[in-house]
Amino acid sequence: MTEQKTWSQRFESALHPAIARFNASIGFDIELIEYDIAGSIAHAQMLAKTGIISKQEGEQLIIGLEQVLKEYQQGIFKPGIDAEDVHFAVERRLIEIIGDVGKKLHTARSRNDQVGTDTRLYLRDKINQIRQDLREFQKVLLDLAEKNVETLIPGYTHLQRAQPLSLAHHLLAYFEMADRDWQRLGDVYRRVNISPLGSGALAGTTFPIDRHYTAELLGFDGVYANSLDAVSDRDFAIEFLNAASLIMVHLSRLSEEIILWASQEFGFVTLKDSCATGSSIMPQKKNPDVPELVRGKTGRVFGHLQAMLVLMKGLPLAYNKDLQEDKEALFDAVKTVRACLEAMTILMREGIEFCTQRLTQAVEEDYSNATDVADYLAAKGVPFREAYNLVGKVVKTSIAAGKLLKDLTLEEWKNLHPAFESDIYDALAPRQVVAARNSYGGTGFEQVRKAIKQARARLEKPATKS
Repeated sequence: MTEQKTWSQRFESALHPAIARFNASIGFDIELIEYDIAGSIAHAQMLAKTGIISKQEGEQLIIGLEQVLKEYQQGIFKPGIDAEDVHFAVERRLIEIIGDVGKKLHTARSRNDQVGTDTRLYLRDKINQIRQDLREFQKVLLDLAEKNVETLIPGYTHLQRAQPLSLAHHLLAYFEMADRDWQRLGDVYRRVNISPLGSGALAGTTFPIDRHYTAELLGFDGVYANSLDAVSDRDFAIEFLNAASLIMVHLSRLSEEIILWASQEFGFVTLKDSCATGSSIMPQKKNPDVPELVRGKTGRVFGHLQAMLVLMKGLPLAYNKDLQEDKEALFDAVKTVRACLEAMTILMREGIEFCTQRLTQAVEEDYSNATDVADYLAAKGVPFREAYNLVGKVVKTSIAAGKLLKDLTLEEWKNLHPAFESDIYDALAPRQVVAARNSYGGTGFEQVRKAIKQARARLEKPATKS
């Protein structure tokens, strides 16, 4: 016997089994079940409040929906392909529990506004979770920075040694990236938190519903002003995927640096056993799998963003089945970003150890103090461009002679320019090179300590809803 589908008697036969499997989304949109039930409870409350159904019927619907949720949470309710999607699955089980009253739940509602509501409730929740994950990541970066204010590390441009930095200053750069991610998600949240419920399939409804009431019950900040836009809008999903992609960009950049730092060529960090793996044939190796995986998974999230942009670019108003494809992209992006944030937080907290002796050696074995020689001359009245050219020649001849700038004698310095005095050696010392950069936002130790204090204050500030 062919099972009767939820849609109308317009259809005389059931779907081909392969088409039913192809059409079904229950395999992944079951992720929305708690949000679907929450939205349905609010809808039932509104139907009763407006007199579209009786108060008693509203109470029956709510009790039945709560039973469906309980059964799902206990592992009793396990809808399969025959349910097609989470919305039909919940409604069908509700009717089994409370009878024909359950058939009234879908009054003044379409799956189009229903799925839009569910998705927004889901994403709203996940945004808050990811923002908390970002805060945990930032705390670890800040703790590490506090311990390494006066630890020096070579700074690079074009992956060439540029100027020495406070390691804390380097770590705080990633703190700032994560802070922008946190803020960006808060901004996305505001556009996620608008209710499409009550927009119907595309044109609204003839029933005297109260959209603002259901929005209030569900914690939305407002309702969509246009029913067509409400059921077809996925801007909020694209915005989220963009924000998620930028989070992954920042994690991937840090991952790349850790991978470089852990190599024998750099030797700036040692990977601890808890966050590294070995080789199947080379017993000496310790592989940076965590940052490598994060770097790799970044492309996965980028792909979801691109897929959503392509998905939306040609869709006419209003709802189209293509939009079923938004969920797996969102679900996977959320899980990937959260997993990567957790892994990188653990890695930075307990998985790496900075090799301070090697870092100290690194900042003393190059010409990254050359700019300070030019600044030294400029402070003594020599035009900077003239000083810059002179120091370029000094570096060239020093390299040819196999000397570092610190190895030049005072006589050699004076032969280059009479403005040089014995204090040139203090100016060239890496610690002084870093300490001297005391401009706001610079790497000078005093500025870094101020930056840490300000960053700590930001983390301790009470979080808002969005």
